[in-house]
Amino acid sequence: MTKILTPNQMLGEIGEAAVRRRFLDMGFQFDGRGRLEAGIDGIAEVMIDGQPLAQMIAVQVKATEEAKYPAETDQVFTYLLRSKDFEYWRPSNLPVIIVLYRRSDETFYWKEVPRGVSAEDRRLHFDKHQDVLDRNAVDRLAALTVPKVGAGYYVPPLGDGEEALVNILPLILPPEIYVASTPYSGRKATALLLDSDVPARFDWVIRGGSFWSFHDPRTSSCREIVDLDHVEAVETNYLAFHEDLNEQHHFAFLLKNALKHQVRADLNWQKENALLYFRALAADTPRRFYYESAKNKTHADVVNVVTSKKDEGEVAYVRHHAFVPRFEVLGDQWYLVITPTYYFTTNGFTPHSYPHALLSGKKRLDNSGSLRGQVIMWHRFLTQHERASNDLFAPEQPEEQCLAFAEPPKITLDTRVPEDVWGSPKKTAEESAHQERLAI
Repeated sequence: MTKILTPNQMLGEIGEAAVRRRFLDMGFQFDGRGRLEAGIDGIAEVMIDGQPLAQMIAVQVKATEEAKYPAETDQVFTYLLRSKDFEYWRPSNLPVIIVLYRRSDETFYWKEVPRGVSAEDRRLHFDKHQDVLDRNAVDRLAALTVPKVGAGYYVPPLGDGEEALVNILPLILPPEIYVASTPYSGRKATALLLDSDVPARFDWVIRGGSFWSFHDPRTSSCREIVDLDHVEAVETNYLAFHEDLNEQHHFAFLLKNALKHQVRADLNWQKENALLYFRALAADTPRRFYYESAKNKTHADVVNVVTSKKDEGEVAYVRHHAFVPRFEVLGDQWYLVITPTYYFTTNGFTPHSYPHALLSGKKRLDNSGSLRGQVIMWHRFLTQHERASNDLFAPEQPEEQCLAFAEPPKITLDTRVPEDVWGSPKKTAEESAHQERLAI
């Protein structure tokens, strides 16, 4: 029997060849993966003036002859990723994009496949002007290869020159740390403090019978969990920069507990996602934080009440400004790494049942300016008591803050990033309204 290649097989080969040619025209390399591919047709490599940069993007091509895309208009359309493909791409160590090729009108559209989100985010929204695969997309594609997580990140430089703000705050450590012996484990010590009539504090760590804290345990409820005759103050740097990595990790855990205790009047700790978020002062009530920005006095709506589009006046959800804290030591300096994010509740207190779709939708709307503003806002919040202590007319401050923070470092870049490089372009009003209806 004569073998036959189906029209779909032929179209698939034509689509891959057309996309390869398009990447070459844009100045990228493109290598196909062969017949054993399971969901990635090729690898595009970023090049500048013919110089390969070893910065790779995984590409999946979807070709059609002339069919219209779902909900297609002159400006936009949508595309639903297959769940099996989506699950295959999510753990990729490379950024993954999908390229849609239509042979009848020779159009090429592309979109990054979201990572770190739920399967509810499988529906991609395309803008026919912003998401064309051509030379105008070079900067946005190259930006996908620059990591935005880790010990500090900045906007990748691809344009004309700017000053980048790094999301790390240098830590000013107290000169001494109190060390004591204890007969209790951390869990048992916590239980004893909770049963005590004295206000408990948990800005300490216990490991191997050793208690560490920046405050003197003899002056607080912690005197119940240490051997009072074996309390001594040692130089902080001795433990902060210990050669043993386990000791450094132990110290980082102490820093996190100290930070949680220090901000407990304003921020709640959410254990599941390891984040701190602004607490609501009352149910269904917004909250603002006033601070000095880089240039002017401003404010942030740190607790935002969002009403339903269906039932006017009814609260749909409450969005809280939040950040994931992580302490890192680089050289001879400890830093607090701030990863801005959001936390969602139903009324300011009850956790929302479906926060992932709300979070992914909000993240897509954030740009470099909003991320920069959040880093500055969190720095101003963490240093507000220190700033007020220099004001003779400020009200009396709470107990001394043990952790202090310097200004976030700035990096002068020779070139700057186009704003549309940051994430997906802003949705049209029609798309935003549709997403809000789905979330609510």
